[in-house]
Amino acid sequence: MSFRKVVRQSKFRHVFGQAVKNDQCYDDIRVSRVTWDSTFCAVNPSFVAIIVEASGGGAFLVLPLHKTGRIDKSYPTVCGHTGPVLDIDWCPHNDHVIASGSEDCTVMVWQIPENGLSQPLTEPVVVLEGHSKRVGIVTWHPTARNVLLSAGCDNVVLIWNVGTAEELYRLDGLHPDLIYSVSWSRDGSRFCTACKDKSVRVIDPRRGTVVAEKERAHEGARPMRAIFLADGKIFTTGFSRMSERQLALWDTENLEEPMGLQELDSSNGALLPFYDPDTNVVYVCGKGDSSIRYFEITEEPPYIHFLNTFTSKEPQRGMGWMPKRGLDVSKCEIARFYKLHERKCEPIIMTVPRK
Repeated sequence: MSFRKVVRQSKFRHVFGQAVKNDQCYDDIRVSRVTWDSTFCAVNPSFVAIIVEASGGGAFLVLPLHKTGRIDKSYPTVCGHTGPVLDIDWCPHNDHVIASGSEDCTVMVWQIPENGLSQPLTEPVVVLEGHSKRVGIVTWHPTARNVLLSAGCDNVVLIWNVGTAEELYRLDGLHPDLIYSVSWSRDGSRFCTACKDKSVRVIDPRRGTVVAEKERAHEGARPMRAIFLADGKIFTTGFSRMSERQLALWDTENLEEPMGLQELDSSNGALLPFYDPDTNVVYVCGKGDSSIRYFEITEEPPYIHFLNTFTSKEPQRGMGWMPKRGLDVSKCEIARFYKLHERKCEPIIMTVPRK
């Protein structure tokens, strides 16, 4: 029996995570205490944005990446919402544009000045009003410019043209319950949603129809997430009936049975998946965990291969994820996370060792 059969060959088997030194963290930030399962943090190659605790209304910090160290209490924030901010997302086509969804039922789009904020920003470029309850999810279209999707607690998904501030599509009646997560496919022709009724749906926004649906993707009652992978498959995280955390991989052509299903542990924080289409590695961060697990998705069974776990002492409150163009590839960096503690944000660098 050859040795190769025992150990699967993979370029990413020895990927390791490393937290940066203390002077490169962002310190003294009062991270939001809202009980909403979003990442609370959004990063791009120029800025890191973090939802913070704010008295009367909602606010988030936008810091230039190089502004590490202790952040002054009087540092200006983006504070135009009248309720707590629940989700933020940077525009993939313009590093100075960020969208935020809030409990005040609005979505606002902001233009951040070239060198960051010098005074509090209260005037958004666009205010999008169309939801009747709080807006918990905002996500930009991956390929079309100025197209933004928002989903609210009114179970409605709206797709906006941000340039003209009008609704392009209103998808009403497709979800009977709260929407937990929305993820665009790689080309942006479809998106998948995970809903409180335990179903995962693939939706064609132009027709406004559900293309495929899997009921009871995870048996448990706790929140689940679904993300599209590059080849059109769907990766989900959720809970089993015994409240054990699970990962599953689904083929959208045939949603009867999962291609792969793994149970992790019986902790109770929602799992946030982050996917890197170039390496086919999925990183799974649990809220309140102190670890990031990562898995490689391959073509051959069992499809989901556990690679390793990065562990640290402190539990994470939220997690930001740097897009590929912000990484230092000369140092073999394949991913960078921005982990939120109670009072600070700590970058964690994932590296592939090379001889």
